[in-house]
Amino acid sequence: MGWHTLWAFKDQLIIPSANILKVYHAPDTKLGWWMGWRIPGTHLPGIIVAGTYYRNKKKSFWDVVNTENTIVLELNNFRYNEIHVEVENPAETIRLVQEQMK
Repeated sequence: MGWHTLWAFKDQLIIPSANILKVYHAPDTKLGWWMGWRIPGTHLPGIIVAGTYYRNKKKSFWDVVNTENTIVLELNNFRYNEIHVEVENPAETIRLVQEQMK
């Protein structure tokens, strides 16, 4: 929402629950110098990673500023292999996603 839409070049992602393999909290996520090839997106090392990135034959979507609130969705048969996003309440978001996966 807000500035995140501008930084990530996306305003929403709709992911069918059948495509979610795993969801987990990743508070130790590092916003390092090399996140992969950015096409398109925003990257300020240690501050923000947002947008689409290609690395190690994987396509990932990122929208993270506050790494403590990062969750990761591992996906199958979707345009992204992984999605890394910052959410307000990681535990509650994970619970809601896991309910949809059943």
